[in-house]
Amino acid sequence: MGNFANRKSHAVFIPYPAQGHINPLFKLAKLIHLRGSHVTYVNTEYNHKRLLKSRGPTALDGFTDFSFETIPDGLTPLEGDGDVSQLPSLCQSIRKNFLKPFCELINRLNHSANVPPVTCLISDCCMSFTMQAAEEFSLPILLYFSSSACSLLNVMHFRSFVERGITPFKDERHLTNGYLETKVEWIPGSNLWKEDTECLEWLESNEPGSVVYVNFGSIIVMTPDQLLEFAWGLADCKKPFLWITRPDLVIGGSVVLSSEFMKEISDRGLISNWCPQEKVLNHPSIGGFLTHCGWNSTTESICAGVPMLCWPFFADQPTNCRFICNEWKIGMEIDTNVKREGLEKLINELMVGENGKKMRQKAMELKKKAEENTRPGGCSYMNLDKVIKEVLLKQN
Repeated sequence: MGNFANRKSHAVFIPYPAQGHINPLFKLAKLIHLRGSHVTYVNTEYNHKRLLKSRGPTALDGFTDFSFETIPDGLTPLEGDGDVSQLPSLCQSIRKNFLKPFCELINRLNHSANVPPVTCLISDCCMSFTMQAAEEFSLPILLYFSSSACSLLNVMHFRSFVERGITPFKDERHLTNGYLETKVEWIPGSNLWKEDTECLEWLESNEPGSVVYVNFGSIIVMTPDQLLEFAWGLADCKKPFLWITRPDLVIGGSVVLSSEFMKEISDRGLISNWCPQEKVLNHPSIGGFLTHCGWNSTTESICAGVPMLCWPFFADQPTNCRFICNEWKIGMEIDTNVKREGLEKLINELMVGENGKKMRQKAMELKKKAEENTRPGGCSYMNLDKVIKEVLLKQN
């Protein structure tokens, strides 16, 4: 992939303002930048502040042909806190409040002496107002779907599900709560939480394939009772584990784990607020991933060759879980009403059981396929190359 003859192209990226949407679109932005385009990446003001807090006040300054801009999210500080209960307010605000400031931003960029005029928009599918902006400025637009192809197929059939009286998610938790790799490492990461890199040092002290990695993503919340069952299931399995517990993981309060639990796991467990997940999953000591089945986590686990224990929550996660467990056979599902005894049994099966060995082998086979598809000449590589030529190169 050679660079463009010049840098006339200018792609404006705008993700849905949630961690699971920001990360993949940010990776795509890096790849487009690597191909020679000027990139403007647009976060909400709230998330931009979170990013600066996690990465440092000057972390986003001074990059050549890669700039960051913001638009307001139209929410109060409380509404912008980011857990799943705030998603309806955010979705409503996106429809009502985002178009005008986004158009104002494009107009400002087009009249700036420091960047080339905008030549295309690359937008998260959930930010549908960008299609109006593209029409207003006569710009081509690429809509990015941040979940899997099977999830997209499901979404396309939702209307027919409703018309037939079918409830897409009958699981109570869903009703109530509502690989691209890049060489441009000098552009910062996109985590809105400060990463704890000390966990990587801790992983070095463990045997290969021995550690259970636990992370429920950036939005999922659970009850105190569910937290308790997960905690003691992890403790009782007697396996080393790294557990990421965001401060807002528990509904209506903070994560509180008893001194009895902390004493029990002191020699084999590490609890952290956030971590560089891809580095963790690719660490030799990781043997399994207990996950909510978000698509980012799913693809990152596959690309690391790590089998999964699945506790899906909402959105595309049940669909991903079905494919992980039933189609690809690289994981097992945890009961919705999680109990420590059942979790202990599943962890042991994943880590040292015969089914776990088979799933690990299948995960490694999928990892190999992912590597083949994303390297130069692979189908994913060529598909991205085609998109770049059709959307960006034609604008020069």
